[in-house]
Amino acid sequence: MPYFEAFTGAGRWRRNINPSIVNTTTMTTQELAMEGEKHLEETIVSAFQIISAMDDELCNPSLWSTPATASSNGTAIVPADAAAIDGAPHHSESGGGGSGNSALDEASVRYKNSVTSLRAVLVAIPNSKKAKASVMENGLETPESVEEIEKLEEQAISLRQEIAKKNVHVKELIDKFRELIADISTWQSPCYV
Repeated sequence: MPYFEAFTGAGRWRRNINPSIVNTTTMTTQELAMEGEKHLEETIVSAFQIISAMDDELCNPSLWSTPATASSNGTAIVPADAAAIDGAPHHSESGGGGSGNSALDEASVRYKNSVTSLRAVLVAIPNSKKAKASVMENGLETPESVEEIEKLEEQAISLRQEIAKKNVHVKELIDKFRELIADISTWQSPCYV
């Protein structure tokens, strides 16, 4: 599997999958399905690493950038990093560079790369089917190959459905972490009488 290395700062190098290097046009549908399965597994692992990194950062106050401060009306002012979780673009996503040092940033980059690779494979599957159809028209395909193609098409459909389910699950977990951050912020703010 092709990789490229990217400098992440602090003297560390990270290996990422480069989806543009994989030549999906010459792959068979079966090869694309196997490649898609690998990328799906990488996506799931990366999503789990994101959740683990979020858990580590939430459980370790020394990793928090600044504590929440109380305003004059008694509500907590959430730091900019916590506000970014609520939907504002994160500094590493907006092209600003980010720190590049946190496990969350690295897991996020790996997740984005694996999703991009998976999408490239899923887009290549219909092209592979078209190539197979032209081979069938010329009489070079056997009935066993047709059955195999149908199985692989079903597998591709199930992979797409599994991705959708996993994305929904990751979104639910991220929403729960947002609620937890809001609760922690509330607990840390002083009460005014």
